[in-house]
Amino acid sequence: MLNIEIQKLKVKSQEKILLDISFKITKSTALIGESGSGKSLTLKALLNLLPSSLDCEKEINSNFDLDFNSIGFIPQNPFTSLSPMTKINKQFFCKKEKKEEVLKLVDLDTWVLDKFPSQLSGGQIQRVIIAIALSKEIKFLLLDEPTTALDIENRNNIINLVDNLRKDLKILILFVTHDIESVKDICEEIVIIKNGLIIEQGNTKSVLSNPTHDYTKTLINSTFKNKDFRK
Repeated sequence: MLNIEIQKLKVKSQEKILLDISFKITKSTALIGESGSGKSLTLKALLNLLPSSLDCEKEINSNFDLDFNSIGFIPQNPFTSLSPMTKINKQFFCKKEKKEEVLKLVDLDTWVLDKFPSQLSGGQIQRVIIAIALSKEIKFLLLDEPTTALDIENRNNIINLVDNLRKDLKILILFVTHDIESVKDICEEIVIIKNGLIIEQGNTKSVLSNPTHDYTKTLINSTFKNKDFRK
């Protein structure tokens, strides 16, 4: 079984500590927090994308090689993630057979390869981005608010697609979002982050049903309001 253990991940700006967290990823995991909580810093630190002005210390262990070929990344805004002047076919870096294979995985036909991004819907673009990530032999998929720019129908479709992919391909996922509702059914573990610190973590259903921290309770209440999230 794949696993990643982030024993220490610390990001500093001069003397100010912006992020100081440790957690394990052994199942599908959600990292939840409001804007400014440290979610984006965590992603950038894991992907080695932090600006040089920040100092980063990290100790990460995994039972597979964490490198370019094993990690896939789905960014927040699908509309700015592809070159607008390049056809989809040229935005893949793999052979034709692999393109066809991964497009099938995300329920797209090969006709999209001859299109420019502007000729596709938001949902189709997001599926293309997921297909590009899958064109490598990834074992770990990072998702940064991947449904924020989509309408409700496409949001639900993408969530279901990600859920099916992580089961079929047996990959680890870290789903970063402020929206608990979008991950409550696909992430088995949940990590709540605030001001660069983890304040609560555990089994998703257990945390949602019996939160111990006031911040978690506030997030749950603001997300679900009168909805029954325990179903």
